Amino acid sequence: MIPAEDDLDRIMAVMAAAFAPEYGEAWNRRQVEDALLIGGCHYCLVSTSGDEPAPGEAAMGFFLSRTGFEEEELLLIAVAPEARGHGLGRRLLERFMADARSRGAQRLLLEMRRGNPAERLYRASGFGQIGERPGYYRTPGGERLDALTFCLDCQ
Repeated sequence: MIPAEDDLDRIMAVMAAAFAPEYGEAWNRRQVEDALLIGGCHYCLVSTSGDEPAPGEAAMGFFLSRTGFEEEELLLIAVAPEARGHGLGRRLLERFMADARSRGAQRLLLEMRRGNPAERLYRASGFGQIGERPGYYRTPGGERLDALTFCLDCQ
């Protein structure tokens, strides 16, 4: 899926605001472009209302996912700091889940660093931890952080 140039700009604006630099989780523009050029990758943008932003309107959140055989993986999900606390993260996650199911996903996957506050949202949405990768992530400062893998069966 090749995004419109302004959609890519809006994804990157949310990315820059939403991800704390001390964890090194934000992707750069090239990584996002490359992911979307590979078949099976999808994205969704939302405005403050939780709907798709109008042309020229700033996005307040997005997700990026990748479809595989009967699975879909949530690669990134983010809400701009000024829009947090109004349910946009939940709406984005619900949209990811619905879109993935409509594409035939039987299982949804995601991975996050240990200590990510989004874990509460994932668990409340039915995701359960299925794995751990000790020291998987490396911060820009060199600290190693565990990755936690979550799954939700759609059957």
